[in-house]
Amino acid sequence: MSLDAPRRTGPDGAPPPRSDRHPANWLLVLPLLATLIPPLYNRLQPDLFGIPFFYWYQLAAISIGVITTLIVYRVSTRR
Repeated sequence: MSLDAPRRTGPDGAPPPRSDRHPANWLLVLPLLATLIPPLYNRLQPDLFGIPFFYWYQLAAISIGVITTLIVYRVSTRR
């Protein structure tokens, strides 16, 4: 964003109120819970191409977190 770009303001010149209450924000809890519950992934089997389950589960959780964040961003910024 350049310094010359106009900022969005309301009719009285104040910035618009934040809208953090979109229901899609609850989707962000899923990747968090998937990594905060170790019994889900604290094991070696099944392995994928010789990589133990623990490691590829963590890599998959990162990808799922990124995709979930993208979906929530796109849905919540729609006008």
